[in-house]
Amino acid sequence: KKAEYPRFKSKKTHRYSYTTKYTNGNIELYENKVKLPKIGLVKIKKTRAPKGRLLSATVSQVPSGKYYVSLCYTDVEEVLFPLTYNETGINLGIKDFIILSNGEKVENPKYLKNSIEKLKKLQKQQSRKTKGSRNWIKNRIKIARLHEKIANQRMDFINKLSTRIIREYDIICIEDLKVENMLKNHNLAQSISDVSWSKFTTQLEYKAKWYGKVIKKVDTFYASSQTCHCCGYKNEGTKDLKVREWTCPKCHSNHDRDVNASINILMQGILAN
Repeated sequence: KKAEYPRFKSKKTHRYSYTTKYTNGNIELYENKVKLPKIGLVKIKKTRAPKGRLLSATVSQVPSGKYYVSLCYTDVEEVLFPLTYNETGINLGIKDFIILSNGEKVENPKYLKNSIEKLKKLQKQQSRKTKGSRNWIKNRIKIARLHEKIANQRMDFINKLSTRIIREYDIICIEDLKVENMLKNHNLAQSISDVSWSKFTTQLEYKAKWYGKVIKKVDTFYASSQTCHCCGYKNEGTKDLKVREWTCPKCHSNHDRDVNASINILMQGILAN
């Protein structure tokens, strides 16, 4: 009567995990080892020194074969960055990852594009091997490791950049993009996926909440790149993405498309809230 239906493990997935709650010292963290229930002491590479009250441990295996343990803590001491009294507008792009309202441009590293030829070669080799054979498994692990490397590079870049912006600015205005709809454009879908706007926005939002900063989102349909930030004139001709610079017919101000958009996003974000 207490039994449940069996849960079968799929052969198609290579991502597994389990979580254990902390009780009576069954989980302990040392300098280079972690104590886990039923397993005992396991050697680890510790990434940070945790603080607070331990709740649980999640052990996971990723497709490349590596194992990770994630420790969940509560009652962590709140940390706030000092106020800078600075504000910025952020325009998200593909050529440049972000463009700030002060004119600063952060180049898009394009990690997937830089590794795409190597990935194609490995996938081609995979298609020529017998499924389930030793060489097929070895090649699958090579592909998984390359995907993992690209994902790690991207997350490292996003984490460092988002932390720097949160540290330097108190008010951050950013456009609220509908990335899912933008991916329907097959000419830009791969570039949009590689640039990871959603992950970057998520990182900004939770870090702003954590460190006491403010994120203000501007409406998706606000024509930030078409509007002159000096006089408010709307230039319909700048809808074409090939137009990178334009001169306002009304006030004759010369604009860089992306910098103008980020200034408009800052102004709109402050006025709207």
